[in-house]
Amino acid sequence: MATAVLDKLESIGGITPLVKLCRGDQPLAQINTIFRNIGVPILAFLVFLLLWSWAAGKVQTSLGQLPGPSQVIEQASGLWQEHKAEREKAVAFYERQEKRNAAKLAKDPDAKVKWRTYNGRPTYIDQIWTSLVTVFTGFLIASIIAIPIGILCGLNQTLYIALNPLIQIFKPVSPLAWLPIVTMVVSAVYVSSDPMFAKSFVTSAITVTLCCLWPTLLNTTVGVSGIDKDLINVSKVLRLSWFTQIRKIVLPSAIPMIFTGLRLSLGVGWMVLIAAEMLAQNPGLGKFVWDEFQNGSSNSLGRIMVAVFTIGFIGFILDRGMLALQRWISWDKSAVLR
Repeated sequence: MATAVLDKLESIGGITPLVKLCRGDQPLAQINTIFRNIGVPILAFLVFLLLWSWAAGKVQTSLGQLPGPSQVIEQASGLWQEHKAEREKAVAFYERQEKRNAAKLAKDPDAKVKWRTYNGRPTYIDQIWTSLVTVFTGFLIASIIAIPIGILCGLNQTLYIALNPLIQIFKPVSPLAWLPIVTMVVSAVYVSSDPMFAKSFVTSAITVTLCCLWPTLLNTTVGVSGIDKDLINVSKVLRLSWFTQIRKIVLPSAIPMIFTGLRLSLGVGWMVLIAAEMLAQNPGLGKFVWDEFQNGSSNSLGRIMVAVFTIGFIGFILDRGMLALQRWISWDKSAVLR
């Protein structure tokens, strides 16, 4: 049983040395590998913290001293406590509402009771959640558009020649240039009373979509156009239908390049979203950073630093998530992915 569990765990690339160490397979070599993969990054991070702490004490700004690691941790704890306090307020609000309505119905069973939604101030965690929902919405829309067009462009040279000038013109356009246009168009044509799809959400999501399109589209095109011609010829000899050819030949062969584009798109989308939220004052992490900058309190720099690390950490997690998804979907499990 234990051997079977270790066999399964060994197939997970990141913990293979640890599993081999448990098996007693070349212990010194496994310890060396674990130290190189885990210990060295931790040491580098500790050196970074020491340098940051040293440099922060020497920089004075208009809002006070540049926060060091301990001040940032303190602000992160404060933001978490604010989130917990806000959630407790929400729970208390719904409990009071439930008791009030229950008492009203006890007096008059036919009475009409009102259920209101708690409209408290969005906390830091709420802002993170808002940004994540927005970036995934924009990223999914962009992927649904870009991958099919990329496959068609990779298979059809004429279509690629027709679309390439448009792609090359729009690809380098900054998201900050798209944002005013998107804001004006959404304001002119979009009306919704649903708070889930407010104008600010739609504006941010469309801006992310416009900037996520190009890396996925280009990498999919390159991946499909680079498929071995022998594979295409074999599919013709076997008289595979067009959809079967796409499913059996094209997609498995182009998966590495498609995922390269998706990873680039997600990273671009995450960066674009933060900038868009700052500029348009749409809810999310970008607005949090801008509000703290405008606030100008003694805690603002520390809170902004918390947001900076949060943005970077989420970006890292998103990239690792896409890499894990690629490893799971890819037919070649032995391929080295970075």
